[in-house]
Amino acid sequence: MNINQKIFKAYDIRGIYGEDFDEDFAYRLGLAYVKMRKKETGSEKIKIVIAKDMRLSSDSLHKALSKGLLAGGADVYDIGLNSTPTFYFAVAFYNYDGGIIVSASHNPAKYNGFKLVRDKALPIGEETGLEYLKSLVLSPDLKEAENKGNFKKLKDVLETQIQYDLDFVDKTKIKPLKVVVDAANSMGATFCKELFKYIPAELIELNFELDGTFPNHEADPLKKENLEQLKDEVIKEKADLGIATDGDGDRVFFMDEKGQAISQAIIRGLLAKIFLEDKPGAKIAYDIRPGKITEDLIIENGGTPIVTRVGHSLIKQQAINEGAYFAGESSGHFFLNMDIGCFEVPVIVILKLLKYFSQSNEAISKQIEPYNIYFHSGEINSLVSDKEKVLEAIKEKYNNGEINTIDGVSVKYQDYWFNVRASNTEDKVRLNLEARDKETMEEKTQEVLDIIKSR
Repeated sequence: MNINQKIFKAYDIRGIYGEDFDEDFAYRLGLAYVKMRKKETGSEKIKIVIAKDMRLSSDSLHKALSKGLLAGGADVYDIGLNSTPTFYFAVAFYNYDGGIIVSASHNPAKYNGFKLVRDKALPIGEETGLEYLKSLVLSPDLKEAENKGNFKKLKDVLETQIQYDLDFVDKTKIKPLKVVVDAANSMGATFCKELFKYIPAELIELNFELDGTFPNHEADPLKKENLEQLKDEVIKEKADLGIATDGDGDRVFFMDEKGQAISQAIIRGLLAKIFLEDKPGAKIAYDIRPGKITEDLIIENGGTPIVTRVGHSLIKQQAINEGAYFAGESSGHFFLNMDIGCFEVPVIVILKLLKYFSQSNEAISKQIEPYNIYFHSGEINSLVSDKEKVLEAIKEKYNNGEINTIDGVSVKYQDYWFNVRASNTEDKVRLNLEARDKETMEEKTQEVLDIIKSR
């Protein structure tokens, strides 16, 4: 078996195609997944959704995966080329037993991978079944089932999803705003194209041709250089708003009319405020990384803030466990806990924000201004020899602060607060620090970095 076991990550399976894994792995994954889900459901007949992104290797991996699922005895429902949120929707809305999408999200072109879910699009991660699945894939006893499954192509899933999402907003309240969307030649193009057919806003398409070679820039909006093209286009077109989506379309980022990225903490806070109008007093979840404006807006609008660990699978699971209505992660994942399931809903998020920004005649930068009250370091990665020693040193140095160890070490003081957490896959720690003024932010960021680098 040509399998690098390191492809099993915390939240999905991902690696370099042809080097870390191949079609044989995809086939075995299909067999193993069916075996696991049959055991979990207690049923010999299970229905599984499959999908793929636009990467060059996705088609052949998707075919091999499908063969493995069918050989394992599952009925396969193929939605083909679609975003991860549309894939989640298909699993949840049609009430199937689970699904697998072939995608490496925002990674460069040579990568590929798989995201796996149970029924209701419940995530399968390292702590919720991925380790067991790994043992099945590597087992020499993995066998085909006697009774093979049936294959069916599911049509009109995206159209069904868009109509479902449109029900969350009165689209007549959306003004004819001019919106530039940079899809980075990736899957966000599919749902944005369909959505804008039904709303008054004007769509200006940027990099909408699906191309797994990423000819214009990487599909990772967290990197500033990947937002430059969008910034130029927003300014050139005199647009009201810019939107960027990542490789598989499950993360979404926003930019004002000046081409300035809007902080995810502000976006998340505004969404909390909006969703609290729908469900007053609801619990709202967000990850531990600093972004205090989110907490401020939740409390101001009568919600209950729930702090979670970092990671889309973990935040989703906690939102479900605690009954949070909306959840937002600093990296651009936004979830809604609906009757059909809890998963990323970029289309609903775009709709809600377009309606919100339509309520005022002010430019979006002006609408955002009152919330720009904190100063953030951004995420700073440091290579270290011993991650645990670094975290212990932080706890020791800042033992007079309010300490939280839900994910790494978070420390809170009156004028500044920060989180240092270890990478799951590399010898790195990640620092995020926020303060009430720029000087404190810069001074304390350097202070914490000095401690990290001295270990």
